[in-house]
Amino acid sequence: MSVQPLRDKTIAVLFGGDSAEREVSLLSGRTVSDALQSLGYQVREIDPAEPGWMRLLEDVALAFIVLHGPGGEDGTMQGALEVLGLPYTGSGVLGSALAMDKRRSKQLWQGVGIATGGFEILDSGTDWGAVIERLGKVFVKPACEGSSIGMAPASNAAELESAYRNAAAYSGDVLAEQFIDGPEYTVAVLGNQALPSICMETANEFYDYEAKYLSDDTTYHCPSGLDAESEREVRALAIAAFNSLGCEGWGRVDTMRDRDGRFYVLEVNTIPGMTSHSLVPMAAREAGMEVPDLVERILGLAWEERG
Repeated sequence: MSVQPLRDKTIAVLFGGDSAEREVSLLSGRTVSDALQSLGYQVREIDPAEPGWMRLLEDVALAFIVLHGPGGEDGTMQGALEVLGLPYTGSGVLGSALAMDKRRSKQLWQGVGIATGGFEILDSGTDWGAVIERLGKVFVKPACEGSSIGMAPASNAAELESAYRNAAAYSGDVLAEQFIDGPEYTVAVLGNQALPSICMETANEFYDYEAKYLSDDTTYHCPSGLDAESEREVRALAIAAFNSLGCEGWGRVDTMRDRDGRFYVLEVNTIPGMTSHSLVPMAAREAGMEVPDLVERILGLAWEERG
């Protein structure tokens, strides 16, 4: 795929925004902007949280979206750029919206036979004890947030109600997802290619916001240590989950493996982090790509699809 037509044009890097993931997006956007500039691209940094930001798109050839969370990763920004006729990186409106909504993505996976953990939708009238009785230990999460924001474990009715109240502050829809006892593996997707899987180990109870972005104690294994057959299996599952939602370009699929060796999809991230702690750059490096190579590949995929 040729990105030569973009060499003399301006690339907008959209980052920041006003979601709960703003600080991570600022770091990710800086990584992408620096990488593009190191390759000689003309870059315009745009923060949609600033007034009048859309005027800055007038002479832009393509938008590189590095906005995490609602407003940037849920199809909203993608829809605005579609109306403007401006090409952009990553998934389109539908794929972005479905992947951002954990409730609907899990319902879709259940419908098409892609392995995902059991779950229930919570509301203020939920019988907390009955949910624990049916699912056992759960992780409660807002349906439409990322970076583990608002997420907490619950092993009894009181913990479940408390976790729901916390998660509901971030999203109207809240779900309780069945706890899967085993390691977590994540797989980056680039075009139609699954990159090497990564296994995460953290001293925290789960791979939460602190473990992802702040802690220096989180351990990442890439290669993940899986045997060749299991590696093929988790990569195939990641591609199937990604494609089933209509996602495009690039992303990251998070999975868990239970003690019997079965993989389950947790969620798809259509605009994963690109910070110093982020997983997609790590997987790309294992596949022979440094950050500038990865960023240019994402750019090329977008130009090929929408340019």
